[in-house]
Amino acid sequence: MQLDRYRVPPGQRVRLSNWPTDDDGGLSKAEGEALLPDLQQRLANLQERLYAESQQALLIVLQARDAGGKDGTVKHVIGAFNPSGVQVSNFKVPTEEERAHDFLWRIHRQTPRLGMIGVFNRSQYEDVLVTRVHHLIDDQTAQRRLKHICAFESLLTDSGTRIVKFYLHISPEEQKKRLEARLEDPSKHWKFNPGDLQERAHWDAYTAVYEDVLTTSTPAAPWYVVPADRKWFRNLLVSQILVQTLEEMNPQFPAPSFNAADLRIV
Repeated sequence: MQLDRYRVPPGQRVRLSNWPTDDDGGLSKAEGEALLPDLQQRLANLQERLYAESQQALLIVLQARDAGGKDGTVKHVIGAFNPSGVQVSNFKVPTEEERAHDFLWRIHRQTPRLGMIGVFNRSQYEDVLVTRVHHLIDDQTAQRRLKHICAFESLLTDSGTRIVKFYLHISPEEQKKRLEARLEDPSKHWKFNPGDLQERAHWDAYTAVYEDVLTTSTPAAPWYVVPADRKWFRNLLVSQILVQTLEEMNPQFPAPSFNAADLRIV
């Protein structure tokens, strides 16, 4: 599969209406799901090398509309990694303490140390999405924040952290189905937030600000627009991109500090 077709070219403005939400990569669901076990094993092996090497880190950013599949991606893709080498961070409404600092303060504290994989379930981009849609900041402030975010990501890159950012792209029809499913199943009521219906009413406004956010795609911190109406294809594509990213990082097991041939265990 040509993964670059899902990658946002650096500096280019995206029109999300031109990006399909229901792409299947030319595969059937059965074909796609059959590819996942091998990808998951490759992810596990690459993570072990990354952890052992401890010279690089990987930061995975997940952004999506409500019911877009962030939690499902964490469960079905990030679940392939050894939990001891992964830190998943969720960014909700800032606390009083967080509001007393610059908007990136709470983000920087959660970035992964070398050898680790960090996953942002929502991220630094929340502060130029929700805030902008609800007119908590103006356009000039949003543009300044985007520049700060780009500089922040450059700092992480220079410090040995590879960044890959995923926008999970669903249609309003698919979001409606998923929200209705949460209402119809009592075991999923805990996942339903009535506020999601208010956010859904701002669909076009979120589209516009997401299109701005996606202009922050760079060679070192690319955005991928992942068609997410089909959950199996979302999981497949994110897994393939992460395998490619980790293979490019090429982590290596460190050389031993001893000669194994000289040792005997009795």
